Amino acid sequence: MYLSVIIPAYNEEKRLPGTIKSINKYLSDQHYSWEIIIVSDGSQDKTVEVARSLNSIVKNLTVIDNKDNHGKGYVVRQGLLAASGDYRLFTDADNSTHINHLKKMLPAFEKGYDYVIGSRDIKGAVLDPPQPWLRQRIGDIFNLMVQIVVGLWGIWDTQCGFKGLTRALAEDILPECKIDRWAFDPEMLIIAKKKGYKIKEIPVLWKNDLQSKVKLKHTLRMAVDLFKIRWNLITQQYNLKKI
Repeated sequence: MYLSVIIPAYNEEKRLPGTIKSINKYLSDQHYSWEIIIVSDGSQDKTVEVARSLNSIVKNLTVIDNKDNHGKGYVVRQGLLAASGDYRLFTDADNSTHINHLKKMLPAFEKGYDYVIGSRDIKGAVLDPPQPWLRQRIGDIFNLMVQIVVGLWGIWDTQCGFKGLTRALAEDILPECKIDRWAFDPEMLIIAKKKGYKIKEIPVLWKNDLQSKVKLKHTLRMAVDLFKIRWNLITQQYNLKKI
């Protein structure tokens, strides 16, 4: 299997079908083998039912149904480790970053990068529509905390939900991860960085959903988790043996 696309979903019965169909349409025109994995994080609506209803029109579609809510980080890791692809992409159920950004991502893998991440904060990135002023300021503060607390200097958008990993990277770093909710991205990135994997940022066109489920309380919880990651680094809770 060449490519696996993982979509974490929590109560996404309305947005998920359109996203799956869009990804299926794009991938059906490609020459490589692929699969789509939906991971429901204890959804209380019909997310699982509507995803499974598309099995008749989407080839290689797998739906993982978690009965309990564990957190986005937990289900992203679950999907990545259940995948078969040499390259493994996770992307959001709201389709805010179109799957056609693979045209930028896959060449980076072929050049030797191990971890290719979408960014809304580098040259060439576009937010449509722009973030509201307050949400942008909160995001800037959080990104600065990531730099200072975790040590991810130079990566200014750790939270963009469009990231790709090689099989080797996924199988190496994911068993080390401990953060189950929103701050899982910085944890994955710092482990990969310290182990010597090559990380590449690509600019994305981000269709900004002003009804995003990420609220101020989530940002505060993420901030707490950043200090947990820092503590885990200090106390050597991760296996950071260089590749």
